[in-house]
Amino acid sequence: MKIRKFAVTDVALERSPGQEADIFVGNLVDERQGGPITIGYGRYAPGQSLTETIEVDVMIVLEGRLSVSTDLGTVTAGPGEIVYMPKGEAVTIRSHDEGALTAYVTYPHWRQAHA
Repeated sequence: MKIRKFAVTDVALERSPGQEADIFVGNLVDERQGGPITIGYGRYAPGQSLTETIEVDVMIVLEGRLSVSTDLGTVTAGPGEIVYMPKGEAVTIRSHDEGALTAYVTYPHWRQAHA
């Protein structure tokens, strides 16, 4: 795979697998391109939440704000901030009034966990 640059306009967002909330994701790099990681964008409508065992290692908030909660507490992140979530951690991700746009990176591919 050659060196590439991505923008949110490059991705086709689809409803997050297994979710009914207005949360959409789109992979730009994953196992289909032969990369060792998955890279993509996520868009959360205002006031949405999801609870699941996490398969995303790193989430970067580009716009808006998100809170990520576990049994041990909650962190809130805004533009330019990174949330690290160890694989296998049960989390609730909640978007605030303005919604959120994120970028994510996971290793190995998160799609395999939702197949």
